[in-house]
Amino acid sequence: MRTELEQAGYDLFELRQGGSRARPVLDVRIDRRDGEKVTVEDCARASRVIEARLDTSDVIGERYVLEVSSPGVERPLRNAAEWRRYVGRRATVKSEAVAGGRAEVEIVGVEGEQGGEVAVVRDAKGVEQRIPLTDVREARLAFHWQR
Repeated sequence: MRTELEQAGYDLFELRQGGSRARPVLDVRIDRRDGEKVTVEDCARASRVIEARLDTSDVIGERYVLEVSSPGVERPLRNAAEWRRYVGRRATVKSEAVAGGRAEVEIVGVEGEQGGEVAVVRDAKGVEQRIPLTDVREARLAFHWQR
């Protein structure tokens, strides 16, 4: 499935399986390879790609529910590439390296080599700090409703 999605211009962000044996549910999160926002049309296109793959295999059976969506506006940041992609955006970070163990910060950049990357972030007071990505327990983009 991953290969088919990549050929269609999408990355498989997350795959979860639930439901029952008789009626499995596949929850698929996709991301666009070009970095643009995932649209409803993207989800429909990816769904057709996935359905074609599932319908020709015996992996899941005939009676399944397929749900395709984006990672969401408060998407998790799981690796250095994702941190780099969202430089300039705000994120909520859980880490002992930030005051109180949790803070909302602006992503300024990522430094270092693979396995030793450090996120450069700016807090609400404008103070920059460096957080080793290995010390981040959880990070998600922050979303604020604007009126």
